[in-house]
Amino acid sequence: MEQKTITLVQESFEKVKPIAPAAAEIFYGKLFELDPELKPLFPSDEGAMKQQGNKLMSMLAAAVAGLSNLDALIPILQDLGKRHVEYKVEAFHYETVGSALLSTLEAGLGDDFTPEVKAAWASVYGIMADVMIKAAY
Repeated sequence: MEQKTITLVQESFEKVKPIAPAAAEIFYGKLFELDPELKPLFPSDEGAMKQQGNKLMSMLAAAVAGLSNLDALIPILQDLGKRHVEYKVEAFHYETVGSALLSTLEAGLGDDFTPEVKAAWASVYGIMADVMIKAAY
């Protein structure tokens, strides 16, 4: 992975951190819009969904920070992928999650979501999802 890609993702995520709760809401709203069949995999309680959103944003923050040390990040992603099987996540769901993530970043970053930033996020998410899928399935 190129350093420029890592830098673009890390710098743009710093702009998302201050709006993390809103970003999580946008993400899950978009995810369920793209695939309503995913909704039963998540808590129906509003408070539990806020906790889920916090977990999502914490995991993203850790993964983005970990891009600088892929040797340490890869085993974490592999474990995360395996755990998602227990949550009934299937390999094809990762594409929907990627679309929801890019839509969330576009909404959260506005004009800062340039084509270059979008390409960097798509690349990083693709690599992370691939690691998780290969470990899990």
